[in-house]
Amino acid sequence: MIQVSLVGVRLEVPTNQPIVLLREQDGPRYLPIFIGPPEATAIVYALQGMDTPRPMTHDLLKTVLDDLTARLDRVEITELHDGTFYAEIELVRNGSSSRISSRPSDAIALAVRYSDTVPIFVDEEVLDEAGVLFDADDDDEKDERQIEQFREFLDQVAPEDFA
Repeated sequence: MIQVSLVGVRLEVPTNQPIVLLREQDGPRYLPIFIGPPEATAIVYALQGMDTPRPMTHDLLKTVLDDLTARLDRVEITELHDGTFYAEIELVRNGSSSRISSRPSDAIALAVRYSDTVPIFVDEEVLDEAGVLFDADDDDEKDERQIEQFREFLDQVAPEDFA
């Protein structure tokens, strides 16, 4: 397993499909994972410390875990099959741990809700297959434009859009 850090959520141009972008901690590779708009919103809201009038699903799960005195210990992106990523979350409670299958986007959305950083790992074979190198001369203006497009998306989206 290779530890990665969460770079953030970006919009893939020109489709405006959200991706979560992870970066190898001790290496040059990035792992982009296409995610749905609800998960993108959940991750961005947590990263920006935004509160919602009612708890989002990931907020609810964290509250349940807290009430059960369980904690999220780590996120592992374990497999890639036919373009679909698979993940597991490791929960620790009373000294014992359990692993639960998860979508990577849900696991990350849960992880970013913790004040202490929850480590994220990617199986080396997954990173070898889907990892990418970005040009070091990547234009900062392009990044800012993508961030602004995503902010506009968030400003226009409503919970009813996902029903």
